[in-house]
Amino acid sequence: MTEERVIVLASASPRRRELLGQIGIIPEIIPSTLEEKITTDRPEEVVKELSLQKAADVAARCMEGTIVIGADTVVAAGGRILGKPGSHEEAERMIALLAGKTHQVYTGVTLIVCGREGGIRKTFAEKTDVYVYPMTEEEIHAYAYSEEPMDKAGAYGIQGKFASYIKGIDGDYNNVVGLPVGRVYQEIKGLCSSLNA
Repeated sequence: MTEERVIVLASASPRRRELLGQIGIIPEIIPSTLEEKITTDRPEEVVKELSLQKAADVAARCMEGTIVIGADTVVAAGGRILGKPGSHEEAERMIALLAGKTHQVYTGVTLIVCGREGGIRKTFAEKTDVYVYPMTEEEIHAYAYSEEPMDKAGAYGIQGKFASYIKGIDGDYNNVVGLPVGRVYQEIKGLCSSLNA
């Protein structure tokens, strides 16, 4: 389906690259250098907006026919968006908000098939509920002061040591890691078949 098309990931995230590799897509990596702008505080709209900005920025530099994947992930706790922590203290505050509660992970994805008139675009967001076990202050502190939370939305990685505090999820696990690859694959397949129709 995608064999004859170049696929570009508009992100430097090693986790997103690994997830695409799992489903047989080996993308070129061209991170967006755009300064992100958000016009809403609704998590689902924020990730869609940012994924579109990233994908459009990179697509403007790609050859016709290239498929660009832009993605953005945020964690929302009680309606509040938690980005990547700027310090271990901030990571500790974020983890304390998540401990013993349910929060949401939203990933927005934009697919652009490069071409004339800006090409074909598809933007969607995927939501996963994540249930976290109660944590002691010592556990919160120890995790927050490790290196793991520092480059991750919501200050944790579900695929790392934080897995010991995950009670369960409702939705796509890969979405929490950073890219709902099942849906991405299906959407790319749909785009390609409509182009070939």
